[in-house]
Amino acid sequence: MVKILLIDDDVKLTESIELNVGENRYEWIIAHDGKTGLELLESAEPQLVLCDIRMPKMDGITFLKHAKETNPEIPVIMITAYEDMETTIKAMQFGAFEYVRKPVDTDELELTIDRALETVQREKNLNRLVTEISAQYRINNLVGSTPAMQEIFKTIGQLTMSRVSVLINGESGTGKELIAKAIHYNSAEKEHPFVAVNCSAIPEGLIESELFGHEKGSFTGAIATTKGRFEECGEGTLFLDEIGDVPVSMQVKLLRVLQEKEFSRVGSSKSIPFKARVITATHRDLKERVEQETFREDLYYRIAVVCIEVPPLRERREDIPKLAEYLTAKINREMETSIKIIEPDAMDVLKSYQYQGNVRELENILRHAAVMAKGEVLLREYLPEIIGTEGEDSLDSNKSMFPEELVSLEEIERRYILYTLQKTDWKKKQACEALNIARTTLDRKIEQYGIKMPGKG
Repeated sequence: MVKILLIDDDVKLTESIELNVGENRYEWIIAHDGKTGLELLESAEPQLVLCDIRMPKMDGITFLKHAKETNPEIPVIMITAYEDMETTIKAMQFGAFEYVRKPVDTDELELTIDRALETVQREKNLNRLVTEISAQYRINNLVGSTPAMQEIFKTIGQLTMSRVSVLINGESGTGKELIAKAIHYNSAEKEHPFVAVNCSAIPEGLIESELFGHEKGSFTGAIATTKGRFEECGEGTLFLDEIGDVPVSMQVKLLRVLQEKEFSRVGSSKSIPFKARVITATHRDLKERVEQETFREDLYYRIAVVCIEVPPLRERREDIPKLAEYLTAKINREMETSIKIIEPDAMDVLKSYQYQGNVRELENILRHAAVMAKGEVLLREYLPEIIGTEGEDSLDSNKSMFPEELVSLEEIERRYILYTLQKTDWKKKQACEALNIARTTLDRKIEQYGIKMPGKG
């Protein structure tokens, strides 16, 4: 039963409220002056206070100030006469939840009490949700002990204390969104929304409406006014994933919003303030795209105030055991499996595999193994067959680039070009720099030797 502290010097009013409000759903604690009410606030621990403004010994405004100092979260509903409206406004400014006028309408009062209690419960649920999400995305959950990952953790810590724009670079599956969430949910704005948008998944003709919203009738199919992602995030964080895939025409509009801190829905000329932090991510080389004039240089410098480079998993293999342990525990919770140990042979395979899908691929491999496992130990035989057979041309193959048997110079060249492509993760610009050849020469050699990227034809 909800305990409510009722403070009013009008004895008949307190008796009427006690008899007619709540239908025995509330336990009423009665005080007839503010001083006694303040004592009961501490001793009886009510969940809500109903307080008159004009009372002997201590008026309602003074009580409200003390009550909010003692328990800032408790809702206080003020009872006021018509001539007390100026004082009532002051009460609202000091943190009163609502006020009811005299003569008190018991039905109106009951609705106000229920609304206050629902609001408190909703705020508690929201705070609990924020706490749970914050725990899920706290920096400790980003696993890594390599110098590169430690630097990322330091940067995240610094970014939680500012609102600057951040660009996260990294291959698909490296955890770019996890880093963005770690920044948001460890910042002062964690109670505001985190809104993620995959820019590459939105058709070019719909991206403006998706981001900025639209007015009813602004285009065929716009049957209602709709908020866009920029509006949904409020004062929180807008995460634009795969920003490198945004069309040039849209880049101009994004730049204007980031510069002017305002935007308009499609079909409207009304400006809407934009107050969120922007975090972007991409697996593409934006500097190269700037050189190719497919990404605006001014937009690049606007979004890349701070850059975070996320290394691929194959460049931090020493993190794989701890990552596998963390992901296995997560999989156990989600799939109700009971894997406790990864056997050494299985771990050796996991550490030697070339992860094209990075941490996301490692997690999928472990999920497969968890399904296949017959006990608490994850054996090598439970892993997908493909991760034990990288192929003849794998970097982890036992074959040397320079074999014992004599081979042609062309074969040596083929193997070295393949080796270089694998070492640079098939990024041709980096491979060209390492080989000191032109891009056209590399493309010709790839075709000449029939070199194919894994998974491509």
